[in-house]
Amino acid sequence: MQREIADVIVECVQGDITRQADIDVIVNAANKQLQGGGGVDGAIHRAAGPKLVEASRALAPIEAGEAVITPAFDLANQWVVHCVGPVYSQNPAVPRQLAACYRQAMRLAEGKAAASVAFPAISAGIYGYPLAEAATIAVESVGEAAREAVSVRQVRFVLFSEDAFDAFAEALSTLT
Repeated sequence: MQREIADVIVECVQGDITRQADIDVIVNAANKQLQGGGGVDGAIHRAAGPKLVEASRALAPIEAGEAVITPAFDLANQWVVHCVGPVYSQNPAVPRQLAACYRQAMRLAEGKAAASVAFPAISAGIYGYPLAEAATIAVESVGEAAREAVSVRQVRFVLFSEDAFDAFAEALSTLT
C-alpha cells in the first residue's frame, strides 16, 4: 500500500525494520533512558551493535513525544531516530505526544538531509496504544510533515504484524 503526498511516497509494508537497507533513517520506539529493551527497541539495538547503546545513552533521558538522532553503526542505514512514545491512557496529552514523535523524527531526518525514513508502530506494542488510533495519528502526522519536507522523499511504515499492517494501510488509504 502506498500513496504520494506532496512529492513524498508514503508506504506500508509488513516486515523487519532492521532490514530496510534502502532507507537512510530508521526510527526506534525507544524508552526514556534510551538503553534498549524489548520489541522494536531491542531488535534495533541488537542489529546496530554496542556502540548504539553508548551513543543513545549519552542523550538520555528524554520524555514522551521527544526524539534524538544517532548514527546507525552496524545497521545498513545511516541514522537512527529514537522516539519515546507515550503509554496509552485517556490523558488528552497522549495523542499529542504520539504525533510529536512522528513530527520530531521527520524534522531530525530533514536535519540530516535524509531522503528516506522508516517508522515502526510507535506505542502500539507494550505501551498499549490501540492500533487503529495509533495508525491514524501516525499517518496524519507524517502526512503533515511530508507537505513541508525538503529532503525526505520516501516514508515507509514497517509493521511487524499483519494486524498492524492492516491498521496502517487502512489509515493511509483514508488519509485526506
